[in-house]
Amino acid sequence: MPLEIKDLSAEADGKKILSGVSLTVNSGELHVIMGPNGSGKSTLANAIAGSPHVSVTSGSITIDGQDITELSADKRARAGLFLSFQYPVAVPGVSVQQFVRAAQTAIHDDAPDALAFRKSLVAELAEMGMDESFAARFINDGFSGGEKKRLEMLQLSMLKPKYAICDETDSGLDVDALQLVAKTMKKTQAKGTGLCVITHYPHILNRLQPDRVHILVSGRIIVSGGPEIIRQVETKGYQQFEKHQHARD
Repeated sequence: MPLEIKDLSAEADGKKILSGVSLTVNSGELHVIMGPNGSGKSTLANAIAGSPHVSVTSGSITIDGQDITELSADKRARAGLFLSFQYPVAVPGVSVQQFVRAAQTAIHDDAPDALAFRKSLVAELAEMGMDESFAARFINDGFSGGEKKRLEMLQLSMLKPKYAICDETDSGLDVDALQLVAKTMKKTQAKGTGLCVITHYPHILNRLQPDRVHILVSGRIIVSGGPEIIRQVETKGYQQFEKHQHARD
């Protein structure tokens, strides 16, 4: 069963941002949401993840048939949801190893074997091009922008969620880091996770081969289709879709 968003409307800071968004992501699918600045992409990600800064005013969010619309963010994570942040924050005093192990324990209600966990963490760090010493460093404290995004992908790989929302994880990355992020997303998708990738840029999408592409404008999904939409955005931008928006108004 899918991650299903039905007729979702939401506010942030008292302002209506989302207006009846509907989206279905099945296990093992990769969906992309694109749109201009201020279209509501990050608000949608935060609404799905349960951010206290976003208020859902109508509609529903379900995971495999379970309604999570009113659940707290930690309970949504336990239900199988993961959010990769656009701007990962530093958590001084909490090491990468402590954080990821605590997250695994909370999600699975059972602490992983310490030695097996350490071995897995070191292997994932190597996959991310990060030294073993990062395991002892505080979460994102003093990390570069690229290192923060790599750590987000490490968490995605280790926590193995049912569904993942990746909010502009590709922004600000160099070519090598972009390749690594795309590789991790594809690897996670191949293991059955449904992904929803939010982005401004088509660069990473050439590496992902999404199943569906959605254009979000003014808080509404106005066009959905295949990868050909990416090429249309590259050549003509988002203005070409305005007629679809007007048709819905």
